[in-house]
Amino acid sequence: MTGQFTQDAPETECLLDSMRQDVIGKPLVRIDALAKATGTATYAAEYPVKDCLEGVLVTAPFARGRITGIDIDTCLACDGVVAVIDNEKLIARCAQGTAGEAPVQEVRKVAYWGQPFALVVAETFEQARDASKHLKITIQDDDLSDIPCDPQAVEPENQQYSSQGDLPHAMTEAPHSVDAKFTTAGHASAAMEPHAAIAQWDGQTLTVHASLQMLNYNISELADAVGLEENQVRIVSRFVGGGFGSKLGISAETVAASLAAMQLKRPVRVAMSRQQVFQCVMRRSETSQRMRLAAGKDGTLQGFGHEALVSNLPDEQFAEPVLQSSEFLYAGDNRLLTLDLARVHRMTAGSVRAPGEAVGMPTLEVAMDMLAEACSIDPVELRLKNIPDRHPMKGTPFSSHKLAECLQQGAEAFGWDSGLRKPRQRREGEWWIGTGMASAARVHNIAKAKARVTLNPDGTALVESDMTDLGTGTYTILGQIAGEMLGLDPSNVLVDLGDTRLPRGPGSGGSWGAASIASAVYVACKAIREKLTKYANVTEGELNLKDGGVEGGASFAQLLGDKELREEGHYEPGDIEDDYVAAGFGAYFAEVRVNAFTGETRVNRMTGAFGFGRVLNERTARSQCQGGMVWSIGAALTEALHFDPRDGHLVNCDLAEYHVPVNRDVPELEVIMVEERDPAASPIQAKGIGELGMCGGAAAIANAIYNACGARVRDFPITPDRVVACMPD
Repeated sequence: MTGQFTQDAPETECLLDSMRQDVIGKPLVRIDALAKATGTATYAAEYPVKDCLEGVLVTAPFARGRITGIDIDTCLACDGVVAVIDNEKLIARCAQGTAGEAPVQEVRKVAYWGQPFALVVAETFEQARDASKHLKITIQDDDLSDIPCDPQAVEPENQQYSSQGDLPHAMTEAPHSVDAKFTTAGHASAAMEPHAAIAQWDGQTLTVHASLQMLNYNISELADAVGLEENQVRIVSRFVGGGFGSKLGISAETVAASLAAMQLKRPVRVAMSRQQVFQCVMRRSETSQRMRLAAGKDGTLQGFGHEALVSNLPDEQFAEPVLQSSEFLYAGDNRLLTLDLARVHRMTAGSVRAPGEAVGMPTLEVAMDMLAEACSIDPVELRLKNIPDRHPMKGTPFSSHKLAECLQQGAEAFGWDSGLRKPRQRREGEWWIGTGMASAARVHNIAKAKARVTLNPDGTALVESDMTDLGTGTYTILGQIAGEMLGLDPSNVLVDLGDTRLPRGPGSGGSWGAASIASAVYVACKAIREKLTKYANVTEGELNLKDGGVEGGASFAQLLGDKELREEGHYEPGDIEDDYVAAGFGAYFAEVRVNAFTGETRVNRMTGAFGFGRVLNERTARSQCQGGMVWSIGAALTEALHFDPRDGHLVNCDLAEYHVPVNRDVPELEVIMVEERDPAASPIQAKGIGELGMCGGAAAIANAIYNACGARVRDFPITPDRVVACMPD
């Protein structure tokens, strides 16, 4: 049976508010926590497979050119080597970025330094790794003396242009204005689990255990890559050790392992080294941005301009959506937004956690802080004053809007001083102390999803979908949704995810996962409840379920006998997507200390207040907010990809040189979840949270640095040398 729901209008009445089990929203411990903590959760490279060969990818040692020959024989002579796979399908897929895009690179044409072009397969990993170093190639270089690696030196393509009114005139006439340029460095997802896959081919079916986020798309990509029909491919991805966008689409290790297994008729495992993950998995583009803000005497915005330059490989479609929240966050009648894309020979640019807002919001929020100073207005007040009633250009209403509440509640919890703000007002020894704040915004996405729910007469239930859990808590919240709707303790709900033989979920990405797949489970449970009304001989409004049966009445065993009830829930967003602007909002407040002599910055404390619709699990939601704030610290102070301008190779391609925040860098993080229901966002009135937590947080730290020591740094990350260079004499 199937329960279907297409959302064309706000869902103002949600059954979750009238259920009796009282588990929705509660801070339940993740049901997979023990398995992960004890090391018994099986990740992609850990599946026990007999007679498994080991593969090591070989990558290009140049940034642009053609491979005209590969000396396979020398490599095959090495101990233990079984094969060298240089199938044209492998190199065609290695340049691919975002999920769902077709391969665009020519066969044997190398587009960036570190692009995989072959796989060495041996009996042991050590043998494959050693032999891979002996694989000799012949190349026909393009003009390597002029490799376009610098986005500033390339004629860009315009990707987005929108204007309203006359921004230059508004800037000229406004009593207060800001015209500032910013840069942000490129970022790596740097997930804990490296990309890995184990492929098996039985002559009919290709089974691949892989670390992937979007199985609903990945199965189509993999089938296309290896020349099979989708019904001949099975992908299993039950546990993923982080993805943050890097595992949205299939990448080299999955294709290589599959091609090798099909050719050799033996299982093949391919796991990227940490260096390979950095060198050939998608990056977040670096950006150059210009912010122009014009305001009246009272701080009311009259003009708003945001222009950005990003980069990607030739022919790739993705352009970092820097302007995404700038389109609607603040008012201003005179507006100009432009996004340009430079074509450079670096690895594919794609989605990294909070694409767009992660680098667009910090520059906007620093510019807003500069405007607040110019207007002599408290930064919180300036933002409150400029919250629009509708989309500033389209006129579309917001589905819900909690920015004001986030600003107010966050300021109160943090102890924000709304008096006159000046730099260098507090010093402790050799440390300047300062505070800063910023707004947060992230577009809300939703996607079609399917999930199957089975209610068993013994008082247990089964939830099934190919949805993935990246560590965000999907297993747990789906158990809570089903438990709440069916009157079961979540411990009695088995959640089975990450297998393409199950109904197709939305995949994990874009912060749409929880709201989308939970809506499908909700729809399936509603259909089961409709059946139960007949068994219990009551109306839907009278059906109160709790603790494995009708509250105060028959158990499921008594109602169902030996029958099970099974429904597949189908959820699809409908016309409502065009009727409202749906987004999550928030506010950050940070206190930092800056060394007066070295420019070293330490974050003392940080508060984040966020409104993102219904909270499905307080513990997992708080964890997502905290994780985003940790990413904000990295974006503000340490994280940057560095490329050698001579040959385009990535210089800092490991966790020793790409500096993510560690425990010592992260203070106590306070999270406030602002109460909200958004009936237009999803049937369960929830919105995404996985990315909202880092959208603008870096600006709060940058603004705090300025308040502390007077250094207005406009290049991220804000490293000590940049702070010292910008300090007042």
